[in-house]
Amino acid sequence: METDVTTELYPRERLGRVREAAARAGLGAVLLTPGPDLRYVTGYDALPLERLTCLVVPASGDAFMMVPRLELPAAQESPAGGLGVEFVPWDETDDPFALAAARLPRDIAKVGVADRMWAVMALRFRAALPGAEQVAAGSVLRELRMRKSAAEVAALREAGAAIDRVHRRVPEFLRPGRTEREVGRDIADAIIAEGHERVDFVIVGSGPNGANPHAELSDREIRPGEPVVVDIGGTMPSGYCSDSTRNYCVGEPPAEYRAYYTVLEEAQRASCEAVRPGATPESVDAAGRDVIDAAGHGEHFFHRTGHGIGLESHEEPYIVAGNTEPLEPGMAFSIEPGIYPGPHGARIEDIVVCTEDGYEPMNVTERGLVIVG
Repeated sequence: METDVTTELYPRERLGRVREAAARAGLGAVLLTPGPDLRYVTGYDALPLERLTCLVVPASGDAFMMVPRLELPAAQESPAGGLGVEFVPWDETDDPFALAAARLPRDIAKVGVADRMWAVMALRFRAALPGAEQVAAGSVLRELRMRKSAAEVAALREAGAAIDRVHRRVPEFLRPGRTEREVGRDIADAIIAEGHERVDFVIVGSGPNGANPHAELSDREIRPGEPVVVDIGGTMPSGYCSDSTRNYCVGEPPAEYRAYYTVLEEAQRASCEAVRPGATPESVDAAGRDVIDAAGHGEHFFHRTGHGIGLESHEEPYIVAGNTEPLEPGMAFSIEPGIYPGPHGARIEDIVVCTEDGYEPMNVTERGLVIVG
């Protein structure tokens, strides 16, 4: 990634925002081990090892990062090296948990630990800070991570364009007699070839497997006239994720499939058009669900309409009934209603970003059924 882009994605002032958020939440410090929270704050995509790497952000005072000495060069060369964070290397015979605790106030009462911190590390911190209550750091960082900056939206836009290019190639992989696993292998190769750093998931749900939203790749052969649900995503070098679902058919699909696919297109469009500042996630969910209910397929749509996306494929906000937190510009999430009556199913998924006056789709490929052959 270019240096200026890295600086925009992981700005120095983010550390200050975390410190302020920790103070507002009544935390004495936030402890971030390798994972999306650490990468969000520093840009350091640290390896999750048994040796402790941990960014410590006190509510008052300077942040520092505990780093195994053998990992120090990688930490210094990462974007974290340009943030002014003090690196505290530790040796194999040191107790890094005790060293970190000794740099914090003795009367610290509450700390936020990374949501993805290994339990064994949380327990070691509990022993090193026996008077400090532990809470999830995600409760502090969620307000920051949910609202994407212009640079983050640009990274999501790049990720969306990359996965769109993969979907445009899917028809060349689909033909009768090929297995889902064979098609999935080709798609995974294309995900990397089109600019992703990592393949996060590949779903190729043919025929009855299309009625399972999280179908695993199998050795089932694709047959003529069968619909195929292709849900794919990966992580870009920026750290930001893609996720998009499109539907294909090898030959002419069954008439009943075409009928409910038309309903699904209308539902997905309705939920997208409901996105705007001040709207609630549950109202976006209801916009598409009402269309599906009215067509008599309510029982065949049994998952939430969407999930947030950024440095994780699934993060807040969740587009589901009961979530009444108003949408704000910069929030990014999927819109992916599905209908799964069996012996086939369909789902249409786009990533969208709430804007000042509506929404911007990160995926622009055709949402209609693609007939192959």
